[in-house]
Amino acid sequence: MWGVGLGPGDPELVTVKAARVIAEADVIAFHSARHGRSISRGIAAPYMRAGQLEEHLVYPVTTETTDHPGGYQGAIDEFYEQAAEVLAGHLAAGRSVALLAAGDPLFYSSYMHMHRRLADRFEAEIIPGITSVSAASAALGTPLVEGEQVLTILPGTMPVDELTRRLRDTEAAAIMKLGRTYPNVRQALSDSGRLADAYYVERASSTRQRVLRAADVVDADVPYFSITLVPGPTPTTPLLRAKTAAAQHGSPNTRTALSTGHANEDIADRPGQVVIHRPDRVVADRPGQVVADRPSQVVADRPGQVVVVGLGPGAAEWTTTEVHEALSDATDLVGYTTYLNRVPSRPGQRRHASDNRVESERAAMALDLARRGARVAVVSSGDPGVFAMAAAVLEEAADPQWRDVPVRVLPGLTAANAVASRVGAPLGHDYAMISLSDRLKPWEVVAQRLSAVAAADMAIAVYNPASSQRTWQVGAMRDLLLEHRKPDTPVVLGRDVGGPTESVRVVSLGDLDPAEVDMRTLLIIGASTTTAQETDQGVRVYTSRRYARSGDAAAPDA
Repeated sequence: MWGVGLGPGDPELVTVKAARVIAEADVIAFHSARHGRSISRGIAAPYMRAGQLEEHLVYPVTTETTDHPGGYQGAIDEFYEQAAEVLAGHLAAGRSVALLAAGDPLFYSSYMHMHRRLADRFEAEIIPGITSVSAASAALGTPLVEGEQVLTILPGTMPVDELTRRLRDTEAAAIMKLGRTYPNVRQALSDSGRLADAYYVERASSTRQRVLRAADVVDADVPYFSITLVPGPTPTTPLLRAKTAAAQHGSPNTRTALSTGHANEDIADRPGQVVIHRPDRVVADRPGQVVADRPSQVVADRPGQVVVVGLGPGAAEWTTTEVHEALSDATDLVGYTTYLNRVPSRPGQRRHASDNRVESERAAMALDLARRGARVAVVSSGDPGVFAMAAAVLEEAADPQWRDVPVRVLPGLTAANAVASRVGAPLGHDYAMISLSDRLKPWEVVAQRLSAVAAADMAIAVYNPASSQRTWQVGAMRDLLLEHRKPDTPVVLGRDVGGPTESVRVVSLGDLDPAEVDMRTLLIIGASTTTAQETDQGVRVYTSRRYARSGDAAAPDA
């Protein structure tokens, strides 16, 4: 296991060794809150290779309340234990794991919690990274300490009185973990007489870096990834206020003074604030190689939008031309990691991968990117309107805050039709689509709908039939359907249809074995009019459009 320090945010500040390890590791593991956006993965993305396994470790709670019997600490401890066992499974199987850590792995990092739990069982190596303190000092452009001065690093979560005392007793300070704590930090700076000498740096080294005097910061605007610095030496170079004045007068030296590289700067509305935007980088085929700079594709002359697309169930040729065009036009792709991996990489296009259990958070992220000017493609497998992201995006978009964000949905081939085509026409008459997952609805509702459809003698396409944690529903479904269907009713099992491991089989309902069904399987349960016929080309399955006794025949022009 490698604990990989990624530095403060700029992918170019990742060390050579860290880039090499990221490219070589079998598994890339990273943390995020429940919204699914991982800063660490975003930093590491230029150095990752196609086909790497990813473990997205989602905190159950960050700033929210919890009903865990052990409270916040109990919920976090349980999460760390579970996360450690997930990584241990990979390590025990002989796979190397790179656990990503923003900044340095042993400096206010989640990595240390995994290290404590795993380093006694598996070989572990720590790759240090540049801390946010160093990056913030560089952004400020002034030394933090010199000679025998003492630098004190303080968490902003300390009580105001204690923070005040420590600020009075030190010559220089870096205050971390801001966010909601900033009002208390400001109070401590003021009470200690250090507010006039303090500076605020937000998202140091990233494309969204901001540098302000601490007294000018609006409390509601402070994210967790920000830091307050109180430099020890008396500055001998122009600080923020002088630089801002120079920028407002168009000084040609301002860009060099404010940042390294080819940065473009925007002067914000509030006095004393400089916002630095750096260009995106185009990454070559070889991990760790940067071949060109190009401006961000989020441009002001084209409005942002969200397009929800379906790739189809597996085969590349099943993705429509309309969807290909939307993917090519997008500045940002948002989606479940497995689905994003099916989309070819394009220079300058940003990817925001997340776990498959954070649909609403993923939708909000896409809408937020679009509101800020991005052209976002939210990527689903199959058809986005069938048990996929279209409903999640539209539900989130109904919130008034997104009223000005355009949203479109582009259709895709859904798995039910793909599986049906492999055996003939089992969905040739009325049919229902039902998800067997009880993650978003109670099993009682699933069972009620299965019974109703079975009693109505309709064929059923069953999505999400099982997963590694959810195995009993297929057997329960079979038993329930046998109350309405004969044991010899045809059942089609299509797994990874259109993919490299495709398999399609036809069994009888009475012989359906739950052990042969997983999350990548789609089931089609026949109706009383469904026939399975042996031919020289294999089993053909079709559901007749006629009911002999009712005269329900196909239309003459069908």
